[in-house]
Parts: sequence; structure tokens; C-alpha cells
Amino acid sequence: MDTKNKNNKIKDKDNPYLPSIAIVKEVIRETPNIISLKIELEDQKEKKSFSFKPGQVGQISVFGSGESTFVINSSPSDTDYLQFTVMKVGVNTTAISNLSEGERVGLRAPLGNSFPCQEWEGKNILIIGGGIGLAPLRPLIFYILENREKYKDLTVLYAAKTPQDLCYKYDLKDWEKLGDINLVQTIDNPCPEWDKEVGLCPNVLEKMNPSPGDTAAITCGPPIMIKYTLEVLKKLKFERNMVYTTLERRMKCGVGKCGRCNVGEKFVCMDGPVFSLEELESIPEPFI
Repeated sequence: MDTKNKNNKIKDKDNPYLPSIAIVKEVIRETPNIISLKIELEDQKEKKSFSFKPGQVGQISVFGSGESTFVINSSPSDTDYLQFTVMKVGVNTTAISNLSEGERVGLRAPLGNSFPCQEWEGKNILIIGGGIGLAPLRPLIFYILENREKYKDLTVLYAAKTPQDLCYKYDLKDWEKLGDINLVQTIDNPCPEWDKEVGLCPNVLEKMNPSPGDTAAITCGPPIMIKYTLEVLKKLKFERNMVYTTLERRMKCGVGKCGRCNVGEKFVCMDGPVFSLEELESIPEPFI
């Protein structure tokens, strides 16, 4: 190899915008407009060394269409594949939704910070998700279940507009069978054959009236849901430094260069996407 080509190779390796190649292993239809994508890194050495923490994200690119940010929502302990969940809303998400098994995509991951799971050891965990917002919380739930002895009570409140809008129905069935997780599911309005909670997520949360004592609360969902859920948690006297959310939807380049996620002194891709309520309240509005 001549010096010029060698230098180019080194430059490419150090280029933060250069994606790895991954192969689509499975496409799961979650709802009419949401799919989950299981992918595997093509380079086996890279696959073997890859690791991530709950809350971290990745950039998936469909060549010729674009690149978008999605949270890694498989279990951090599962090294066979990485899972991402995608709602069909634009050009690139449509291209991703049209992928088939065996096709190749670009992947830049892991990016961003993660949930402070170690800091929460010995505490109660309250997880509040809405719609596709359960995706960032899913690896956290897996992590806690796999390290169950390190945490006290685990409560998961999951909300959606209708039963058809619930993601990860296979997980919900499994979690319902477990004796060490309190799973509460709710939909916006009454529906035939629905025998669980009915009501908007913040309203159901307030009805549940969880104790803020020694409890970490983590929420993610549509921006309006996050806004009012945080208000309820404040009303219930949860400590600001014990309430967390994740804002990966604002990310673009993932390396603090494009400025798309910059608000005040914060860059979501560098300082987040996981933030405590205490941090959020120090950032200029609107942030969520």
C-alpha cells in the first residue's frame, strides 16, 4: 500500500462520520407505522468488541436516503444483535421501514451518555413511557431485571392512544408474568376488550400516587406527555436530581458539530441525550 492510500485509510478510520456496515437480520412490525429493526455488525471483530449502556443511541443511515438518530433498545447483555425502533414519518424513516432482511445499513454507535444505573442501586425505580417512548426505557428495564437484586421495587407505567399503538407487546406479555415488576398499562379512551387502565399517562400517574422517597423516576414519550409527566412528578415531590428523561430526537450529527441540538450551553449529543430534571430546569425554554 502506498503512503497516500495508507494515510487515507487512517483518516477514514478516525472519521466520526464514517459508519460501520450492519446487516438487517429481522424486521418486526410493532404497530401500523412503527417497526423494530434487528441488525448485526458485518465486521465480526467489531461486533465482538461492541458494547453500549442503557440510554445510548446510534445513527442509522440508508445509503442514498439519509441518516437518523435512534436509541439502541435491545438488552445491553445481548451481543447477537442491536435493535432500533423506527416510526415512519419522513424520507429516511420511510426508507428504513421499507428495508428487508439481508439488506445493509450504516451505523454510527454508541453515541451519547447513558442512564446512571449504578447511582440508582438500592433504590425504587419508576419507569414511565408513552408510545414509541418506551424504546429508550426498554434496555433500562432489561438491565434492571438482569440485575434485580441491586434494586428495590420496579414499576413500569406504559401508555398509548389505543391497544394497537402499544409497542413491544411480546415484552409486555412477558413482564406481566413476572412477580417482581409492577406493570401498569393505559390507553387514552375506553376500548372494547380492554380491561386495564384508561386515561392519559400523567393522569394515571397522579392516580397511582407513587412515593418519591428513595425513588428514581425515568420518563420518555411524546414531548407533550413528557412535559405534563414532569409536572406531575414535581407535584408529587420527587427530587429534581432523581427524575430523568431522554431527548435523542434532537440529535443529528452526534458529535457536537452541526449545532442542531444546541440549546444554551448544552449539546444533546454531547451532554445527553439523558438529562435529569435538575439539569433541564437550568436550560432555556423550550428544550423538550
